Order: sequence, then structure tokens, then C-alpha cells
Amino acid sequence: MTIIEISELSKSYRVYQKQEGLRAAIQGLWKREYRNVDAVKSIDLKVEQGEFVAFLGPNGAGKTTTLKLLSGVIYPTSGNATVMGHVPWERNNDYRRRFALVMGQKNQLWWDLPAQESFRLHQQIYQIEKNEFERSLDELSDLLSVRGLLGRPVRELSLGERMKMELIAALLHSPEVLFLDEPTIGLDVIAQHNIQQFLKYYQAERKITILLTSHYMKDIAALCKRVVVITDGQIQFDGSLDDIIESFSGQRILRLQLAEGQSADGLERFAAVESIELPRVTLRCPRADATKSLGEILQHYQVDDISVEDPPLEEVIAKLYTAPPEKAE
Repeated sequence: MTIIEISELSKSYRVYQKQEGLRAAIQGLWKREYRNVDAVKSIDLKVEQGEFVAFLGPNGAGKTTTLKLLSGVIYPTSGNATVMGHVPWERNNDYRRRFALVMGQKNQLWWDLPAQESFRLHQQIYQIEKNEFERSLDELSDLLSVRGLLGRPVRELSLGERMKMELIAALLHSPEVLFLDEPTIGLDVIAQHNIQQFLKYYQAERKITILLTSHYMKDIAALCKRVVVITDGQIQFDGSLDDIIESFSGQRILRLQLAEGQSADGLERFAAVESIELPRVTLRCPRADATKSLGEILQHYQVDDISVEDPPLEEVIAKLYTAPPEKAE
């Protein structure tokens, strides 16, 4: 069942071009120059019920704009979109009760009040029945291990603790669709891991549909099977992580642990040398040559251990960001 359906959706902004200098500033009071900025350019996308989709792209690519369109925060310039059968920018109350938006750089909780007070406000806004509210709050607090923090003012919480509270606020009304815009931005490794594990468990249990934007590739690798890449307002790729690696990595990384006393001299004949810290050596070669290179190395060198890896996901995604549209299809 299709939950999110986007057809030729576009969003443009009219931006004032301010010139440098006092004279230009005064002239701008009477005559101004504007230019149009296309944040999203006629994109098409379908997301099925229960999918956990990564929505990736460089800064300014149109990710957040798309999430704002789908959540009804802004109106499109042209095109159509439906989420659970609703047109988001019509802002129907029934739709607003069925989705949630979490933005890692914006707070929805009252800064000076304990989080539990903001949760009570959400209960009234979403008209959550008392027993259901208390059950959801207990469950979410336990899953995120923040029960002892509910009575502390939000301003006294760490960044990771605040993000956990933001997730609780977003999920109290049991939304069917969740939009996450960089939920782990600025968090330490432990906080990132904890939120990853929570989202993975919660999505699997509730079968909700999640659209996630993140610049942290470990979020994507841990949570999402499907990846949609948008650059310059246009969708460049829609497929699995494995498809991305297969299509855009092109290389393999060979990690060797040489036998004691074994020299690394001459390894560059078989593959490009990235680093040598004896007894460990890291090489890189074209994907198609990996088996041949390994065979030749083993014929000439004593090796205690070998691993063959794909390049880091960050490197592959960066290559995809810069690929021309016709190659990414």
C-alpha cells in the first residue's frame, strides 16, 4: 500500500539580490533585483507502508524542503503529493494527527519547563485519551531510558537527552508516518547508537513509515534498506544501499596483515598502496581486479590475515552526489 506519493512536486523561492555598498543599499529601497531559487524541481517518489527510507543529499539539495512540503509546513509552487490519502498543505486535522515531524535543529519542547509538562500539552493538542497517553509515555520513557529525566527542565538536559525527549513528544500520539530531519546531528557516538537502536526497534514493532534525512552514514547503514538521493532539487538515485555500492564504489579495499619479518616492498605492483604500518598494509584496486590481485599477492608474500572491504559508505555517497543525473539513473 502506497503511503507517500509525490508527482512533479516543485518549490521555488523568490530571493532578493542585495548589492554591496551604501549606494546600492539606498537604490534598493526603490528598485530591487530578485532571482528564483528552485529548492525542489519536479520530483516523483512513492513510499510504501512500513518502509524506512533514507532521504540523502548535500546541504541545500532540497531534503528539508521536501519534508516541510510533506508535513504541510509550506506550500508547493507546483505538483502534487499525498500522504495517507491527504494533501499535506491542506492541513486537515485528521492528517495532522497521523504524522509527526522531528527536526534535529529545532525544538518543539518548552525550554524552561520539564519535558513532562510539554508532553501534557501534546496530550491536549492531539486529544490523547488519558490511559493511552500514560501507557505511551511509560513505554517510550523506558525504551529511551529517560524516566528519571522527565521532571528536569529541558534546558538542563544534554543534547542527546533532549533529542530523546523530542522523539517521545513526536510519538506520543502514535503517528503512522514519521519524518526525521537529521535527528542525530551533533550527538556523540553513544547517543547516536541509542537513538538508532530505538528507531530500529520502534519501526519494526509498529510498522510505521519513516522518511529519514541524515549526514551520518552509520544512521543510514543501521536503519534503512532503501535510499533516495536528491541533489540540486532533483532525485538522482532511488534504490538499495547494495545497489549504491555496486554502482558507484568501483573499487575494493584490501587489508593485509603480513607475516612477522615480511617486507611490504613491491606491493604496489599488484594494487595501489594506501598505507603501510607493518605488519598491516592497506591497498586499493578496481573491483574487477580484486580476486586477481589477492592471488598474486599470496603467491609472493606471506600473509597471516586478509580482509576485502567496500570503500567507506561516506566516500561512495559523496561520489553519487557529484555524479551526473544520467549516470545515477
